[in-house]
Amino acid sequence: MTKKVNIHWFRNDLRLDDNPSLTKATKNSELIPIYIFDENATVDFNHGEASLTWLYESLKLLNKSLENCLVIFKGDPLKILKELIKNNNVSGVYWNRNYAPWEIKRDTIIKQEIKKTGIECETFNGNLLWEPWEILKKDGTPYKVFTPFYRKGCLGSSPPRAPLPKPPKINLKQDVVKNNEFDINKTNTNNWQKSILSHALIGEKKAFERLEFFINNGLKNYKDGRNFPSQDNVSRLAPNFHFGEISPNKVWYTVVNNKQNENTDHFLSELGWREFSNHLLYHFPQFIYENLQKKFDGFPWKNDGIALKKWQKGLTGFPLVDAGMRELWQTGSMHNRLRMVVGSFLVKNLLIDWRHGAKWFWNCLFDADIANNTAGWQWIAGCGADAAPYFRVFNPVTQSEKFDKKGIYIKKYIPELINLDQKFIHCPWEAPNSVLLDAGIKLGETYPSPIVDLKVSRLKALEAFNTLKS
Repeated sequence: MTKKVNIHWFRNDLRLDDNPSLTKATKNSELIPIYIFDENATVDFNHGEASLTWLYESLKLLNKSLENCLVIFKGDPLKILKELIKNNNVSGVYWNRNYAPWEIKRDTIIKQEIKKTGIECETFNGNLLWEPWEILKKDGTPYKVFTPFYRKGCLGSSPPRAPLPKPPKINLKQDVVKNNEFDINKTNTNNWQKSILSHALIGEKKAFERLEFFINNGLKNYKDGRNFPSQDNVSRLAPNFHFGEISPNKVWYTVVNNKQNENTDHFLSELGWREFSNHLLYHFPQFIYENLQKKFDGFPWKNDGIALKKWQKGLTGFPLVDAGMRELWQTGSMHNRLRMVVGSFLVKNLLIDWRHGAKWFWNCLFDADIANNTAGWQWIAGCGADAAPYFRVFNPVTQSEKFDKKGIYIKKYIPELINLDQKFIHCPWEAPNSVLLDAGIKLGETYPSPIVDLKVSRLKALEAFNTLKS
């Protein structure tokens, strides 16, 4: 008797645990596990260099978990799937859903074409706690404000599904007939990509270890401690979430089953922000390119390539901003408090379009995620849903004094300032020449002078934003 053969198409679900599609595909069947680098994907949102580096390594680890039976392709997904179905007598094709507009369009077409052939094709929610179309206001319209979305919409609906165990048995098909297989071991990465890998906790096993560490350590002080970049009070699971190396359901219930207090509630609400970003992506797909608040279409952004480059390289002369940007470049990550600070500085002190910041983050972040990245930048710019008011400008000096009082984080990423007295670590331009000399600092040479005046640039930003009212 011929054994039933199913395909599970891995995408942003690079795990065996709590994988609804994989569970379905492995039931009473041989499995062909595949991953496809889609050549038809939207060019603007192909993987950035950092996330691509993570992806390569994650796929290698997943392949080991699958006894080296993961089949990786590069090309047109529909064509690849049709050939696999034809050559391997496939009975069913399964995957977990993605929510970018081009992914929805592609997947709809593929599902229709496969079903035409009489092959079963089913998709699942393996990446979100609630589907975007499940959480709506009473009038049936999508939410645009986070608090009612999360408190009324999410928490007022059915609880997220409980996580599934890893399939008890995965019968991997050994003699897969395949064409144009992509060799993941022959990918090329540049020196920068290789350097940031040392900071990455990649794969399902590392994700579980990190979650356990966070539960036992950072979670107990999360509500307040999450704002201090020199402390390890955050989960650091963003890249693992993005690539689906751990599911939100697994994290949600692991935290819920912990002792409930304001720290756990606050962390769960942060998972709610991830849901909200995907809610916006699904219901307002144009927001990845356009201001969600149309009045910002007339905002007088500056075209200042020199200032943009200094911001990118961490050479603005403002220590906290520069430390954040250097952390990004050196590690492929950035503390969330710093994302707000550097974002505010770019769009409100330098008056540079948020899309330039989003593009830089997209290339440099391991966790570059179309929903989270866009929603975060539109929030800080004031043009998104439930956005920070335009008059809220994060002052990098006061933020630094409040959240990095001793300059521990600053000195970690800006060794030029390591000998500077704590009194001036947040604003070295205010230090007397004698103090700078003792610290081995010459402003404008060993460390940049500030590229803008904070007070003047803030007033200019407010003037520019006020033009939108008229």
